[in-house]
Amino acid sequence: MEYVHLGRTGLLVSRLCLGTVNFGPIVEEPEAHRLMDEALEQGINFLDTANSYGGTGNKGHTEQIVGAWLAQGGGRREQTVLATKVYEAMGNGPNTGGLSALNIRRALDASLRRLQTDYIDLYQFHHVDRATPWDEIWQAVDLAVSQGKILYAGSSNFAGWHIAQAQEAALARHLVGLASEQSIYNLLRREVELEVLPAVRAYGLGLLVWSPLHEGVLGGMAREGRQGSRRLEGRAAEALAAHHDQLVEYEQLSAELGREPAEVALAWLLHQPAVTSPIIGPRNQEQLRSAVRATSLTLDYESLSRLENIFPGHQPAPEDYAW
Repeated sequence: MEYVHLGRTGLLVSRLCLGTVNFGPIVEEPEAHRLMDEALEQGINFLDTANSYGGTGNKGHTEQIVGAWLAQGGGRREQTVLATKVYEAMGNGPNTGGLSALNIRRALDASLRRLQTDYIDLYQFHHVDRATPWDEIWQAVDLAVSQGKILYAGSSNFAGWHIAQAQEAALARHLVGLASEQSIYNLLRREVELEVLPAVRAYGLGLLVWSPLHEGVLGGMAREGRQGSRRLEGRAAEALAAHHDQLVEYEQLSAELGREPAEVALAWLLHQPAVTSPIIGPRNQEQLRSAVRATSLTLDYESLSRLENIFPGHQPAPEDYAW
């Protein structure tokens, strides 16, 4: 496994990040523990969760599953770069969500209890909070850092302008600011190339990618017999219908390369210079091992060009739409 710096920080993370959104609602706790153990054995030292994960009516359960795994000891916590998130409302009160200083303090302490740890490596804002000034947010983060409760801060689902606002406010306070941004990015969803990626590069942030397979659509769904009924709901079903011909061509290219489509999609992301780590969400050990195999796949110029022709991307703004 290769390790790279998270943006401009000194923190080294694996080129794959283990996502936990399925732990609880889909993957039972014993299997989740096996997946985390195997990920660590495969060299994946980066684990991403959120305080709101756990399924409908069960927010926080995923952090509890991760915490129970960390509590087993054996160097699990010491070897893991642990990332979680704050923003979504965790209760019915008016101050149970968002990025107010009050909610950051309460939500952070609650995450630490569920995760059974005394610090978070990367504490991420799950969404921009337009109602809370950045001076308040950074004051709360600075306090948590001084208390030893978090080491780095990150964002998720931010626009390029939000990243600029956050970083300029941090610089005015002589703070490090954001270490990373977490965005949806894959062969089918490339909007971040317009303004988020330029902002990430300009401010030295690492880029973590969620939904790298677009809910499994890029994992071989166009092939006959590969569409399970559960996987053909919502965004996955819409994408399959809208991009069927592209997906057939993409899967043919994957077959010519002798690799599974999911491995090609992850390898493409790993070839993008702004990407630090795609966040994978395996439901079993074979899916985890397939993702690890993608880290050894080198795509040549011809293959990358064919992928660009199948799934056209964007130039940075404003050139993409100005002329």
